[in-house]
Amino acid sequence: MPPSELHATFLPDHASPADGRLLFFGGAHPWAAVAELGLPPGDPVDAELYLDGELVEVEGVAMPVRPVLPALTRIASRPDITESVAIWARIANAVDDDKFDDLDRIAGELPAEGHCVPHSEGHVWTAKALVGSFVESFTELLRSDSGLNLRLITAQHSDPGEVRVNADLRKYQAHGIAWLEAAAEGGAGVILADDMGLGKTLQSIGLLVRRAGNAPHLVVCPTSLVGNWQREIARFASQLSVHLHHGPSRTKERRPLTESDVVVTSYSIALRDIKLLRQIAFDTIVIDEAQAIKNHRSRTAGAVRDLTGRVRVALTGTPVENHLSELWSISEFVNPGLLGGQTDFKRRFADPIEIGRDPVSAATLRARIDPVVLRRMKEDVAADLPPKIEAVVACTMTDEQAGLYKEAIREAFDEGLGDGITRRGRVLKLLTRLKQICNHPAQYVGVGDSAGLAERSGKLDRVTEMLAEVVDEGDKTLIFTQYRQMGELLSRHLHAELGVAAPFLHGGLDQPARDRLVDEFQTGEGPAILLVSLRAGGTGLNLTGASHVVHYDRWWNPAVEDQATDRAHRIGQTRTVHVHKLVTAGSLEERVDELLQRKRAIADAVVGNGEDWLGDLDDSQLRKLIELDADGGHL
Repeated sequence: MPPSELHATFLPDHASPADGRLLFFGGAHPWAAVAELGLPPGDPVDAELYLDGELVEVEGVAMPVRPVLPALTRIASRPDITESVAIWARIANAVDDDKFDDLDRIAGELPAEGHCVPHSEGHVWTAKALVGSFVESFTELLRSDSGLNLRLITAQHSDPGEVRVNADLRKYQAHGIAWLEAAAEGGAGVILADDMGLGKTLQSIGLLVRRAGNAPHLVVCPTSLVGNWQREIARFASQLSVHLHHGPSRTKERRPLTESDVVVTSYSIALRDIKLLRQIAFDTIVIDEAQAIKNHRSRTAGAVRDLTGRVRVALTGTPVENHLSELWSISEFVNPGLLGGQTDFKRRFADPIEIGRDPVSAATLRARIDPVVLRRMKEDVAADLPPKIEAVVACTMTDEQAGLYKEAIREAFDEGLGDGITRRGRVLKLLTRLKQICNHPAQYVGVGDSAGLAERSGKLDRVTEMLAEVVDEGDKTLIFTQYRQMGELLSRHLHAELGVAAPFLHGGLDQPARDRLVDEFQTGEGPAILLVSLRAGGTGLNLTGASHVVHYDRWWNPAVEDQATDRAHRIGQTRTVHVHKLVTAGSLEERVDELLQRKRAIADAVVGNGEDWLGDLDDSQLRKLIELDADGGHL
């Protein structure tokens, strides 16, 4: 008979040590008992064990060593666990602390249930041999020629088979999903560090789809990307239910989070609600813009490392922004201990590479991380990319924006919109106000606004984050806006925040000045960012120096926007052009964008004259289009 309480042992794998699994068995519901201990979700397993001298078949839960190790270390001193679970937790602590010399002594304390795995007929594994096999499984990632590492390297060029996402995957994206899946199955955490615009989000969603079912997934990202993740999951994998854990009205209970396929939250909320999130054993934890935890001493990094999940994935286009210690911090989240302790990493790798430019240390570090860090640059996968990649970037509102937005709508309807030509003029005036608020409160309030610009507009904060990465990569960007005042605000703000010139080409400049800006931008030494008025620079210019185009505010006429994009996407352009169209989530910007996407084939007929068609809507239709979503459209 299986024991009545939860016990632990280890199931070794002779052929592939990485596939050894920690097994929890016993009691009426081992799944529930494992979850109650805060351990990550495992796989159902039927195993034969020697219990009280008899070979007994038991049902249990098995999981890879690396994902379970951090959670196991936290329960060693719990009074309500059996001795076998407690001793395996102490073994995990010794491995985590690099105290390998203590393992033989601790192994000697394992009760019979802790090493009851058959070795040969009538015999079980000795406690010391079984603990040795456990350690071998843990250290697979430390050996560059191990079976697990070879599988991961091979998977970087493998076909994952059918992936149920609503997208035509490019070859390198399919390979990325195959690699993510191989890492998940092998118990390895990974860093997907593809260049900006290559589809890290889509590849991650592919993994979430493949692993949907047993436990919820968790996505942690900057506040400015929360809405974008919700939107992208709905776009690429509508079969997954999403719970947005954000905003003042977010739940304080576990149940709504555990009943969804994917929980999306921000770093700030994860830190604030870590006690709630720690109660949930997630399947896959994805952290986006993982450079947010580059300071390993920060409370945010500590909170993220404290989460419990079976699979850990970090997404970042800049795994190292300033120092190698940032790579260590991200690696410590996905694979604790892989790069050693922070002090040891500094001595072995960071100082020799950063100070001494030591090629041997660099090669050693590269060999260690190659299987678990995948980075493809645009030029490496150009053959798989179309000449133009477009993406809609959903940005969140700040409280200030939401307040101004609602007030503008209330005032307009209180005063009345009238009819005929008067109505058309008033509607377009209201739409202009709402678009200005979505851009930045300072544009709406006017020149007298003396407050700073940062942290007042979700759109401005998001574009600043994006451009920091683009500038760091040495690429150039065109930013289109239809408002001169917004262009001037952006020019000042980006220069101050990023330390690079961001000149503004607008209708107030004479022709020689415009020509000079274009010529300077097209040279390698010219500015990394050029702001362009949609009216002044939307046609007729050759700006192929840019590989990124940002539409900061929308013209709502696809033909006009395409003409602007074609300043960079034209003959003479040698690189893929990444087009980013910013919209404010929950607002009229998002709804008009959705309308254009649904009816792109007839868009010219519907909205051929820009915004004029909106003046023909009645009050009810207009309200439906412009009012904020129930959550206020902001976070």
